Amino acid sequence: MKKIIISLSVVALVTTGSIIACNSDKNPSKLSEGIDMPEPSSDDLVKKGQYLVTIMGCNDCHSPKVMTPHGPKLDSSRLLSGHPESMPVPEIERTALKSWVLFNHNLTAFAGPWGVSFAANLTSDETGIGNWTESQFFKAMREGRYKGMDNTRPMLPPMPWEMFSHATDEDLRAIFAYLKSTPPVNNRV
Repeated sequence: MKKIIISLSVVALVTTGSIIACNSDKNPSKLSEGIDMPEPSSDDLVKKGQYLVTIMGCNDCHSPKVMTPHGPKLDSSRLLSGHPESMPVPEIERTALKSWVLFNHNLTAFAGPWGVSFAANLTSDETGIGNWTESQFFKAMREGRYKGMDNTRPMLPPMPWEMFSHATDEDLRAIFAYLKSTPPVNNRV
């Protein structure tokens, strides 16, 4: 009798897990559908967004650097402000672009077979994403559309929007909330 109860319990757990997995549609945010879960506070959303922006390496390309004895460090006064508008791009050896992708010393400008691209301003300033809607941000991250608008050019390399397109709605919402909370830096890239 004890074996039958244990066997039935295992079957019930496996069946429940299978139903949840099948209904989740591979999107973790769908696991909570039908369950009353409290909405995260705006502070919690911003903190989660800051965490995600940090671990996803957004500062690597979108923040100008200052040179130190230990190499380049993030310029804390211009975090996430993109390629400095006053920084010209030096002459590029075009033959190198047949086999290489080149980054400037700030890691904010990139040259490759597609041409030259610049890291965008992600701060809350109007020259950044200050005027963007959440819908535009989602379109930019999910479809790789410049400024998240239909009928615009695709985002250029090395922006890994294809990878970010797999983020959950909750994660993208948190990232957007954090970016909208950043100090505005006027820098028209």
